[in-house]
Amino acid sequence: MPAGVWALGLVSLLMDVSSEMIHALLPVWLMVGLGASALTVGLIEGVAQATAAITKLFSGALSDRLGRRKPLVLLGYALAAVTKPVFAMAPSAGWVAAARFADRVGKGIRGAPRDALLADLAPEDIRGAAIGLRQSLDTAGAFLGPLLAVGLMWVFADNFRAVFWTSAVPAVLAVALILFAVREPPRAGKPVRAPLSRAGLGRLGRRYRQVVAVAVAFTLARFSEAFLVLRAEGAGLSFTLLPLVFVALNLAYFLSAYPAGAVSDRVDRTLVLVPALVLLAAAQIALAGGGAIGIGAGVILWGLHMGLSEGILSALVADSAPAELRGTAYGVFHLVTGVAMLLASAIAGALWQFAGPAFSFGAGAGFAAIALAGVVALRRQWAARG
Repeated sequence: MPAGVWALGLVSLLMDVSSEMIHALLPVWLMVGLGASALTVGLIEGVAQATAAITKLFSGALSDRLGRRKPLVLLGYALAAVTKPVFAMAPSAGWVAAARFADRVGKGIRGAPRDALLADLAPEDIRGAAIGLRQSLDTAGAFLGPLLAVGLMWVFADNFRAVFWTSAVPAVLAVALILFAVREPPRAGKPVRAPLSRAGLGRLGRRYRQVVAVAVAFTLARFSEAFLVLRAEGAGLSFTLLPLVFVALNLAYFLSAYPAGAVSDRVDRTLVLVPALVLLAAAQIALAGGGAIGIGAGVILWGLHMGLSEGILSALVADSAPAELRGTAYGVFHLVTGVAMLLASAIAGALWQFAGPAFSFGAGAGFAAIALAGVVALRRQWAARG
């Protein structure tokens, strides 16, 4: 495994430690500390994700045009690090929304160039494993962050703002690591002058568009994980222990992402997506039922689904797009799925507020079933064409 893949994975680990220390507590802080509604939480999360997705489109295309990816990756991580103290100082939900917006702009700037840089660094025969490794390290940070949040909530006596201040430390370390430890390889192909032109987008091809369509179906079935925290809080889990929801979620993700990527290098990658959707539907049903056991099982199944799907979809994008247009391919991919996430989170928040959480998760299970039918049909079509 190339050293650059490990370095990018460690950068992701540190930034996720920082982000998840905030994200694990943010939904409850918004509702309990700042008086926001469940619909507001859903809209903030949806807008945040959509913002990142829109930014990824242009940063990915810019990396293809410049023929360089690392400067944009560094800029994105630096912007995210700068926003962390704003969460600690925010006096209202509007300030939190602004900080979340800026943080997601940073994520958008780095996202597509980083994914394309990872695909550039990884040998083709272990591309799925390399992407899975970065996902696993990223997710290790995603469960270490909530664990730190739990410990710090105990140390600081449920002081949300003190935990948010502390989250800035690993973010700064991530920026230093990307600056000194990641080296960009020679580019495959020449820089593309107009990657977002009709001709440039047309070069992405039909198979790439089909991959994006499958990803949209996945996204509509899986709204923001913030609703998992709200479900656990509604079942009586204390504020101090709420970050354990993300610990369980991301531990399951961590354990499944690398094996799923390695298996996908040996079989048709779409084959791995079938059990991923089955697990998501089962998670939605368990969460809709409620109860401590059902919620716990639903969170773990949700994490396993993410491990079996996110890295695989990313590898499919790299497989189906030309090397010189990978930044644009990832940018379009993230834009379309980000818009789908905005829609899914808004629907989930509205159903939660006006009909109850069971309806939110029930709708998610229905979308998962539709997505599963689409994946099966796509696999048959690709098999028929050889």
